[in-house]
Amino acid sequence: MRRFTFVARLGVGDNTAISLVQRDSTVIEVQFIGAYQRLEYGLGSALDFLKARDLKPSEVAVDLMILAALVNAADTRVSRVRNSQNGWTREIDLIVPVSDRALWTAQAGALGEMLRFLTGDYWRIFFRQRPSGPNQIAATPTRLPLQQFDEVCLFSGGLDSLIGAIDLIAGGRKPLLVSHWYDAETSKAQKAVWSKLEGRYSNAGVKVMRTRLGFDRYQVQTGEIENTQRGRSFVFFALAALAASALTGTVRIVVPENGFIGLNVPLDPLRLGALSTRTTHPHYFAMFNALLGRLGITATLDNPYRHKTKGEMVEECADMALLTAAVPLSMSCSSPAKARYRSLSPRHCGTCVPCLIRRAALKRGLSTKDPTLYLVPDLEVRRLDTTRAEGEHIRSFELMVARLSANPACASALARIPGPLNDEPAEVNDFVEVFRRGILEVGELLDAVEAAPG
Repeated sequence: MRRFTFVARLGVGDNTAISLVQRDSTVIEVQFIGAYQRLEYGLGSALDFLKARDLKPSEVAVDLMILAALVNAADTRVSRVRNSQNGWTREIDLIVPVSDRALWTAQAGALGEMLRFLTGDYWRIFFRQRPSGPNQIAATPTRLPLQQFDEVCLFSGGLDSLIGAIDLIAGGRKPLLVSHWYDAETSKAQKAVWSKLEGRYSNAGVKVMRTRLGFDRYQVQTGEIENTQRGRSFVFFALAALAASALTGTVRIVVPENGFIGLNVPLDPLRLGALSTRTTHPHYFAMFNALLGRLGITATLDNPYRHKTKGEMVEECADMALLTAAVPLSMSCSSPAKARYRSLSPRHCGTCVPCLIRRAALKRGLSTKDPTLYLVPDLEVRRLDTTRAEGEHIRSFELMVARLSANPACASALARIPGPLNDEPAEVNDFVEVFRRGILEVGELLDAVEAAPG
């Protein structure tokens, strides 16, 4: 087992000696400012987007973005299997240059707890003052912004974010959409869905800030890779906070995610680790919002669909014609590249947990046949093998449906397994109910599906 220390550097002149808390820690330095005096790894493009619109984010929000990028570097380049005692929990230190060391040092403990909840790892975060050169990273506009946005909305290229954007724009709002991507399939979906939105609402004044943020094996040379990516929403939220800090007033950051997947209750004990994420869990929302408040960033994360199932979101979408046309362009699958093993182009596998929830939602909410291209196009044409990927999650859902049918009262305890729900005491019953309805929604999809070993 190894502890890693990731050190963020801001330019060639940033060569301050670093004191390690644990001397045998493996040190990885990440240079964030390149030869052109511009932030690397996609961060510069986000700042360029805002600058082109005469929008200036706060320096504290820039700090948060750099911190999130360093979290991403560690999260994706330190193997859980090779560097943990239990095959999961890593120990990672971060050393981050910031614009206000005292402000950030006061948040170190809460940040460590939040990242621990999000990723399942032990994080220690240390801050140092930025070197004198890049004391101001965000450019100061030379004129007033020509365009105003009402709010910020995450735009992932998935079905939920598509519905979220449609509902806002159709309701007369003018959101600034924020997209984060690294792999080609995610980028393709975002571009395709955005093209549909832009074509339908060309006069709405909506824009999308797209950021390719990630680290390849040459940029962060640990010799390792980790694909669980439990910390990815920290990057997404930080980018949204960056954009929000450039707008006026208290800004709502809309995170469109159905409440069922937001809770992400493990369907069986095997899903407690890598397969059960907390990227939009209500407790994580509460911790992130508290952090924004303490940092003085006047923005608040809000998931208006936290009490809705995915099917209810589809059913109630404000522009059903546009949604129906854009559905096949959106991406929900956790591993669309699986199709390449069959010499096919990337597509929804049709049997992972996100795909099953998507299929159930579209069956419920669309008046037409689901237009999505699936690797397994028909779940009912043959018996699916539960010892293989095609059937394992179907069996998990079937067992959970049976469990809730036998004992409906257990939904209350199950909904609390991923994390506490007491940040919003008045909403606890709503969270329990959206979990129950979400299971039943998928259960209706699987009613005639046969899955068994072999």
